[in-house]
Amino acid sequence: MKNTPHFVLFSRTREQVLEHDMQGGSWYFRLESAHGAGTFEATDVEQDVSRERLELLAVVRGLEALEQPSSVTLITSSRQISRAVRQGLDYWRQRDWKWERFGEKVPMKNGDLWQRIDSALQIHSVQCRTYRIDQPHADRPRPPSRRGQRVKQSKHRAAAIPLRPIIAVTHWAARSMQSTADTLMKLVPEPAPNPHLTT
Repeated sequence: MKNTPHFVLFSRTREQVLEHDMQGGSWYFRLESAHGAGTFEATDVEQDVSRERLELLAVVRGLEALEQPSSVTLITSSRQISRAVRQGLDYWRQRDWKWERFGEKVPMKNGDLWQRIDSALQIHSVQCRTYRIDQPHADRPRPPSRRGQRVKQSKHRAAAIPLRPIIAVTHWAARSMQSTADTLMKLVPEPAPNPHLTT
């Protein structure tokens, strides 16, 4: 494990309306070597897919882009993927990727992509960090003015809505995350749909 390469994998999705008012979106991932050996990124547009499937596609394509067993720090906004990475997918694997519905065994939603993530977790050592993209302060709507009224602040209410900062990672990952944040927010490419790529 000492010579195992270490990568940071950023994933991002964007829902959008495509041609002929068809719903879909784009997935994007970026792999950065922790040792400064370079970066690799890819993106594409998928038609008629859910946000969950876009999130899974971004992570699957990123992990499958690694050419050898690696140590990976995954940065994602998906709590579902983060939970699966932390807890594993043993439960679904033991049940053949099916769940019971009205007394019948039916395939789990996006089971094909979950199985690919499960296979990648058997090869790579993956740790997950989650992020949340907030609107800039200037873009946030201001609360309505309450002229002549006193607004009482509730300590209980403030405690019930804690701040959720980005979980600290190693120093090199923090620097990479800062530079990539601008890319994710402003420069995520929006390619034309690829009719040859199937989901």
